Order: sequence, then C-alpha cells, then structure tokens
Amino acid sequence: MSAAADAVQGDRPDVDAGTDAGTASPGAGAATRRRRGRTILVTGVLVVVALYFLVPVYWVVVAASKTTDDLFGTHGFLFAENFALFDNVAQVITHDSGIFLRWLANSVLYAGVGALIATYLAAAAGYALSTYVFRGRNLVFGLVLGGVLVPGTATALPLFLLFSQLGLVNTYWSVLIPSLVSPFGLFLCRIYADATVDRSLVEAARLDGVGEIRIFHVLGLRIMVPALVTVFLFQLVSIWNNYFLPLVMLTEDQLFPITLGLNTWRSQTDRLPEFYELTTGGVLLSVIPLAIAMIVLQRFWRGGLTEGAVK
Repeated sequence: MSAAADAVQGDRPDVDAGTDAGTASPGAGAATRRRRGRTILVTGVLVVVALYFLVPVYWVVVAASKTTDDLFGTHGFLFAENFALFDNVAQVITHDSGIFLRWLANSVLYAGVGALIATYLAAAAGYALSTYVFRGRNLVFGLVLGGVLVPGTATALPLFLLFSQLGLVNTYWSVLIPSLVSPFGLFLCRIYADATVDRSLVEAARLDGVGEIRIFHVLGLRIMVPALVTVFLFQLVSIWNNYFLPLVMLTEDQLFPITLGLNTWRSQTDRLPEFYELTTGGVLLSVIPLAIAMIVLQRFWRGGLTEGAVK
C-alpha cells in the first residue's frame, strides 16, 4: 500500500508539469504567431523600400542598353532585342574628345576632396564642442543647427556675388570651397563624440603627456570612424549630385561636374535624338562611382569600437 502511494505521489509532479505545459502552450503559441507576424510585416516593408531604390537603377540599366528608337518603341522595363549597352558606353566615352571623362574627373575632384576635407573639419569641430567646455559652446552649436535648416539653393546667389567680387567665379574653387562646410556633419560628429569619446581616455592620454592635437588624431578620429564614414558618404553624395551651385558658378564646360554636363546633353535631345543614348549611358556610368564608394566604405560602418576599453 505504501509503495503504491509513493508511486502515485511520484507521478504527481509529472502530471502537474503536463498540466502547466498544457496551460502555457496557448500563450506561447500566440507569442510565436505575433513574432512571426511582426517578422513578415518588417520583411514586407524592407522589400518595398528595396524595390523603391532598386527599380530606378534597373530602369537606368535597361534604358542605357537601348538605341533611341528602342527607348521609345519598347517597354520601359524590358530589354530590347538590340542590346546596345556597350555601343552607348563607347559613344559616351569618345564623344566630343572624351568630354565625359573630364566631367567625371571634375566630379571626383569636387566630391572626393570636398567630402574628405568637410569630414575632417566636421570631426574636429564636433570633437572640440564635445570635449572642451568654454563660454558660448551651446551658442555655437545652436548656430550650426540653424545652418542645417538653410537649403543650399538659398545660399547659391549670395555665394555667387561674394565669389564674383573675389574673382573666383568660373573656377574650381567656386564649387570646391562651399563644399568644405557640412553643418549636418558637425552636428552628427558632436552627438557621436558625446556618446563614444570617454573622458577617462582623454584624461589618461593627457596624464601621459600627449598633446591635444595628437589626442584628437590618434584617439578621437579612431573612435569616431563610424560617424566619419557616415558624414563622408552623405557629403560625397550631396556634392556629387549637386546641380544648382555649379549651374550658377560655372560657364566653361571643361569645369562642369557630371550632373551639369549630363544636363547639357539632355537639353540637346529635342533637336538631336541621338543624345538620348549619350544621356542614358552617362547616367549609368555616373552611378558606378557612388556604388563603389558605398560597397568599399560600408565595412567601416560599425559601432562599439571602444566598448569595454574603460573598466
């Protein structure tokens, strides 16, 4: 009798456990269904966003592979039987003694040098506003935030009047100098430095006798790499796609960036339809440098570089 009671008593935990599991299973199943629903929703949104960005690129590739007749005589998202991509690219490169390559080099100069210097200046200013305490620091930062709200088109005409007095209109400097300032980059570097540059590391470097400039270059810049890559890419794309400022500042086609040069080709399509082939092929080639920059720099786009550095 005692053995039977022990057996029954020993079985009770299993029965209770099964009862608990049966009771908990509906809730767990509902939570699983909610997670699955959220995953499907997020995936659907990401697919729509990806299509939003990739469909125009696909259309550019398709359009660049067509002749002028096929461009207007076939479906916009389908390749034509006559695949003329390589012929169009060859025409783009050789037209007018290779003027497109000159425009491409000018864009690389404006965007590459401008973005690099603008990123360095934004990093230096953001690091200084974050690290050093001085009177008027918040006022300076507020003025910078005000600069973020001012569109570039609003400053183009005052810059033209200023540069005309300095004799810099229709020169490389008229486009390059305004590109060296990035209020948004300074704002981002200030915020990122506040969150990542630990004051203990800076004080430790000072105790070791390291100068302030060296601390910034050796410590600050390395910690701020993700923010610097972000600022560089934003500034690179902004300068590369800039159209209004070069339109106001430049009159000589040898100084044109790729955006202004392609627009001059597009303006001739009404009387010379073959310029459609040059324009679509040039647009495709103009996208490639930005895509390369994104692919090369995205590996630096990571955070937490100093996590665990300070105990």
